[in-house]
Amino acid sequence: MVHVYNCHPFKSQQIVQVEQEPGLVCCGGGALFVVATGGCKVEVYNLEKEGCPLFCRFATMGTVKSIQHSKIGDYLVTIEEKNNATYLRAYTNWRYQAEEKGRVGVRLLGHLLGGASVWGGVQMEIIEIPMSERPIAVSCCPVTGDLLVGCEKTVVLFTLSRQNQQNLNQSQQSVQNSLPNSQQSCNPSQGPTSVSHPNLSILDFERSVILHLPKMSLKQVALCGGYVAVNAELEVLVLKLEAASDPAAAEEPLETSKSAEPPQDQDDFLLIPRHQELLESKAKDCDILVTMEKTGLEDQAQYQFSYILFRRFSPEFFQGCRVEEMQIHSLQLYPLFTSNSLEDPTCVFCFFSLPTAGYLYSLKGGVELLSAYQYPEKVLQAVMSDHLLHVITKNALQCFTVRCSAVAARMEDPYIDTTMKACPPSTLEVCALRIQLFIGLRSVCVYNQRVILLSAADTETQQEPERRSRKWTISSPKETSTVGHGWNLYVVDTVHPFTLYQEMVEYSCRYVQTTPQSHSLRHLLSEAHLLLRACLLQTPEQKQSGQGDPAVSSKPGSNGAVDKNSATQANRQELEEALRQNSAQLGDCFSRASQKDCHLALPYYKMSGLTVAEVISRNRPPPEGPSSYGLGFLFYLKLHLLEETEQHLTQEEADEIIYIFSQSEPFLLVSVCASPCMINCSATRTLQILQRLEDTAGVSVPLTIIMAAMALRLGKQQDYTELMERHAEMQLVYGFIEEPRLLLHGGGGGGGGGGGGQHSQVHPTSLARQLANTQPGLLVAAMVALHENCKVQLEQADFVFKELGCENTLLVDFWEAMLMASSQDAVIQELLFRVASVYIDRLTNSINGSGAPKYKSLKGADDLITSCSHYGALYPWLTVLNPTHSTTSEHQEALHKLQSLLCGPSLSVGSIVPLLERLSGETLWGFSLHLLCATRRGQYESSIEQLLDRCPQAIIAYANHQLQDKYMTLWWQKLLPELCKRTRAAADNGILLGALKETLVVVAMETSPAEFLELIPDDGTASYFLPHLLTCSQRHLMA
Repeated sequence: MVHVYNCHPFKSQQIVQVEQEPGLVCCGGGALFVVATGGCKVEVYNLEKEGCPLFCRFATMGTVKSIQHSKIGDYLVTIEEKNNATYLRAYTNWRYQAEEKGRVGVRLLGHLLGGASVWGGVQMEIIEIPMSERPIAVSCCPVTGDLLVGCEKTVVLFTLSRQNQQNLNQSQQSVQNSLPNSQQSCNPSQGPTSVSHPNLSILDFERSVILHLPKMSLKQVALCGGYVAVNAELEVLVLKLEAASDPAAAEEPLETSKSAEPPQDQDDFLLIPRHQELLESKAKDCDILVTMEKTGLEDQAQYQFSYILFRRFSPEFFQGCRVEEMQIHSLQLYPLFTSNSLEDPTCVFCFFSLPTAGYLYSLKGGVELLSAYQYPEKVLQAVMSDHLLHVITKNALQCFTVRCSAVAARMEDPYIDTTMKACPPSTLEVCALRIQLFIGLRSVCVYNQRVILLSAADTETQQEPERRSRKWTISSPKETSTVGHGWNLYVVDTVHPFTLYQEMVEYSCRYVQTTPQSHSLRHLLSEAHLLLRACLLQTPEQKQSGQGDPAVSSKPGSNGAVDKNSATQANRQELEEALRQNSAQLGDCFSRASQKDCHLALPYYKMSGLTVAEVISRNRPPPEGPSSYGLGFLFYLKLHLLEETEQHLTQEEADEIIYIFSQSEPFLLVSVCASPCMINCSATRTLQILQRLEDTAGVSVPLTIIMAAMALRLGKQQDYTELMERHAEMQLVYGFIEEPRLLLHGGGGGGGGGGGGQHSQVHPTSLARQLANTQPGLLVAAMVALHENCKVQLEQADFVFKELGCENTLLVDFWEAMLMASSQDAVIQELLFRVASVYIDRLTNSINGSGAPKYKSLKGADDLITSCSHYGALYPWLTVLNPTHSTTSEHQEALHKLQSLLCGPSLSVGSIVPLLERLSGETLWGFSLHLLCATRRGQYESSIEQLLDRCPQAIIAYANHQLQDKYMTLWWQKLLPELCKRTRAAADNGILLGALKETLVVVAMETSPAEFLELIPDDGTASYFLPHLLTCSQRHLMA
């Protein structure tokens, strides 16, 4: 479907004063090239000056049948005929013919002239390009300047090369340096190739690729950035040429499924092709065989190609056309550059046309049909620009919109289709703009924002076309009479896209007043949006060259000054402001759209920069209309309230939102009331609405909690308590999981995980502060559940407890509870280190007398030992070392928890050894901690010595628990010799003697008699060991 809008894409027109009837026309580089009918002369007119004055003219070597200009290299390429022979020639440095006396050099491809070429760019050169077949069509790459030549069954690619004068021989340099300065500084051009002569490069071409297409009779070719497009009468084929990484792979023919040749006996039958459209990898299944021929140059880069697009049309696509009209025309590969891709085009498009329909494909980043143009009458030729498609019929010029900016916007920003940003789809239906009437149009071409038209009509029937759109400015100087000839060459200026945008917005006001929810209004605003995108995507070069500049006037005294001022105002800031206004209008359209498109209201309203209050005011139902709200508006409010933002609504705005949802989606009221934006809502009114919801929908835990929060805001403590006591603690925890914002604001929902990283901060609600004072256990359980359900991160939870002033109390309880619940190793190790550090701090502060205020932990040491696997049961020998009544209960609890951690399996002892250095080992409890660390690190021998020195009464308990299995040998290898040595020095020490007896009992049970004999000291005390030796012998005999 093609929409039709009566907008004005054209601004002014002027007639180019040409002396002879034009036969061929092309443009580029700020110039208009005109070849007289049947002539051998090219006239060049300056498109960038008022009135398009003649710039230069030069003769060709034959009758020109085709002419093309290349922006890169600023050269012309022609197909010429002379004496029934066809030639392919390139004209370089043509701008130096402005003096009409410039010298001209003629050379063959790849042969630099020895004498005249040392003049470099100060003379025009004609390069003869020999071809083995007759050239039919040519195309110049707008990205690289390469030349593509199409013959009947082959396509030849010539790469553009530059020979710098510094590379010429020394004799040529000396000749050049001897030239007078006046000759070396001839007036260059106003084009992009004007540089100083010593550094000027000489253009040449190298034959690089030859493609054979034996099943196609080529009519047109196109080249752009490695993409090659060719078409026959009913077929279009697009290939992608790439440098081959593997030279051997480039030589292998591409395997495709090709249909067999029809038998010879079917020559009398007419074979009608079926319609085909094959994209990307499927395109290789077409029946067009393509083979690549080597150029014979060993140093030439090797290429490989792939099929990108194939389309064949069947005759039903040409209904109403004569036989000679049944062919494809206007093949074009169009690159689109943006400010972020000045060298490589962001997008590449392929356009081709039938007499009654045109097709636009996007090639880069995936092949896709963007638009199918249905023409109101037969089209002779079509040509693309960044934001418009210009087509000509016999008597009219018409413009259609294109979707280039939609594709480019998504290539620039792959995340554009999100809840924050949006853009109309690239497949949006196109629209036709105003038709401008002419007589006898023959051809069309485009340079920047200027459309060049060639018309030729019979003198008898020629008449001035009706101008019903607006005043047209015609250049008056040297205007020749149109009575004596039936042809004209027009230059039509199109308006700046921003001006066209403004007209579309003005046009849309009619729909807003009559049918505000019509599809046409949404489509028109989307068209306007894409025009703004096209302006914002323009490259600096396009802006400087005046492309799309509304300041181009037709003649002095016209409204050029006004246009220039408007162009100055249409800077980027103005474009961005227009984009915001347009986004607001599109948001209004989608706010009442169907369920399929209503979600687009959110990103467009986000892009508009409107506040929530402004959006609400734009969506209030009219007093005389139904009091319902659009799905898109509700979706916007819902998503906006789910976001964590510091923007607080006023009471009036918050109350209105609650009323809106109570009428439209009451089941979302809990989430709405929990939003941080709604903190200023009227608690009394909200509580009444929530109570009505409870009466109709029934009791739910989140609803009860939000009602309790509202009662708390009103200071109704008793109502708050009654509401919170309705449900068990675990049910309340589930309620907080369902709606975390009842406890926390900020953080965007968070994600699970531990420690590091940059996270958005969260803040406790007033309900969380109340729970910290009255139900700390519920608050801790809820925070643990939120973390385990990826609703809050560990660092965020820490910040919440610190804001509550509970960093030394509830925060530690939260860490201990996390150790019981978490299964993430990284989180567990981080928490173990944190709680161990806290326990050590508490022990240190209790020694210094600067301990924190007394606080009873939610979980004692015994509770943690029984419920958490990371806390181990205290070793039996620790009971001997732990004081019973010499310390406070807080000190005792911290000591037991730290000892339990050291007795557990999870804590990495090495991580807390530096922290334990703050604790002195002079006290028994301090000594016990150091001894635990040494034991956990496997330092049993030193531990035995320290224990015998400090507390020998604990040595047997220590040995019974620690010296087992592979450490059993330490009983007789370390403990027994130490006890013998110490009892010898203190024979009356009953503790040591008792320990020695216990040790001998164990040694007698674990060793053989021979081993026991070797352990008996030779200091004359053997009699003391004999009873134990006897026991050992008896056990051995019984065994």
